[in-house]
Parts: sequence; C-alpha cells; structure tokens
Amino acid sequence: MQNSREIVAYTGHLSRLHLSEKELGVYSKQIGSILNYIEKLKKPNVDNVEPTFHVLELRNAFRKDEPEKPLPVEEVLKNAPVKNGNFFAVPKVY
Repeated sequence: MQNSREIVAYTGHLSRLHLSEKELGVYSKQIGSILNYIEKLKKPNVDNVEPTFHVLELRNAFRKDEPEKPLPVEEVLKNAPVKNGNFFAVPKVY
C-alpha cells in the first residue's frame, strides 16, 4: 500500500490542486489516521454474530391511493419564477 503522503500528492495532482509541503504533511496525517481506522474495521471477527436488518422493527405505513381533483393551472404557475404559456420555463440540461 502507498504511504499516505503519496496518496495525498496523487489525489491533489488529479484534482489539479497545488499543495504546499505543509498542506501535504497535514493532509497525509489525516489520511493516515483514516486509513488506520479502516484497517481496524477490517479486523473484528463477526462470524458468530447474527445478522440484523434493523435494530427496531419498522413497517411501512401505506395509505390507500385516492385520486384528488387537480389544482388549477393558474394556481400552480404562481410558483413559477419563469413560465412559458402553461408550463414552467427551466434552463436546458445538457
């Protein structure tokens, strides 16, 4: 595994960040402690632990779907910052 300083330098390079030596030191310490914690999480033996889905027994509270009368177009378009006829006008998404 690479050391944390190399990881920070490489990640900074990929992110187009120019990190000073001081920043490399600070961030590599932080990354190092995170990686050490991850290693600790890999070690516990949970072979004899029963899997659980949720601590509390939860159930979905469904309601019957009942159609309602739609809102008038004018009422709905009051919320539109920009409109085009009977439609919301939004910027194009590319």
